[in-house]
Amino acid sequence: MKKFSIDKALSYLKKITKTLKEPIVSEVAKNKDAYQILISTIISLRTKDETTRKAWKRLKKVADTPEKMLKLTQQEIERLIYPAGFYRNKARNILKLSQILLERFNGIVPQDMETLLSLPGVGRKTANLVLTEAFNIDAICVDTHVHRISNRWGYVKTRNPIETEMALRKKLPIKHWKEYNYLLVKFGQNICSPIHPKCDMCLLKNMCKYYKTTKA
Repeated sequence: MKKFSIDKALSYLKKITKTLKEPIVSEVAKNKDAYQILISTIISLRTKDETTRKAWKRLKKVADTPEKMLKLTQQEIERLIYPAGFYRNKARNILKLSQILLERFNGIVPQDMETLLSLPGVGRKTANLVLTEAFNIDAICVDTHVHRISNRWGYVKTRNPIETEMALRKKLPIKHWKEYNYLLVKFGQNICSPIHPKCDMCLLKNMCKYYKTTKA
């Protein structure tokens, strides 16, 4: 087994992910609208990408700013984002945080982790993604794909996404922080999937701990 190299791994991912479908949050992030990135990320939590894509498009047509969102009732938001996971809780949080943004921040999404985490329904994954995608701030967004693949490679040895984020902050070169989630999500959705990963078509298998222990 070759020694694992994070630089080689990410260089490979940059090449192969060019042809793979964009995650919905990455699509939304192209316009750099922090509020839209925030809301679409909240909808995406524990929800498949295609479901998130359809739910976000329905909601965006009606409300793509805090002001417009507050014109909707919780029940209307629920209907628009259904069947996203935990859609009732998400609708309630979307309303609450929209109100807070208007009352405390003039409708502007804050640019620091502590304040973002104070908003209803915003955890570290969401906050880190907003910081990276909306404000171009160095941050590491860890979702299930990032947690799973980082451990499969043997790059970290952690039990949950929070531990993975902290381990990556210590080990991952800062030059890779912003791109890490984007690359691993596309890789995880299409190749290094949770069940039956396509190891035979992956050129990283010769330096992957998971392949060595379970496939080779």
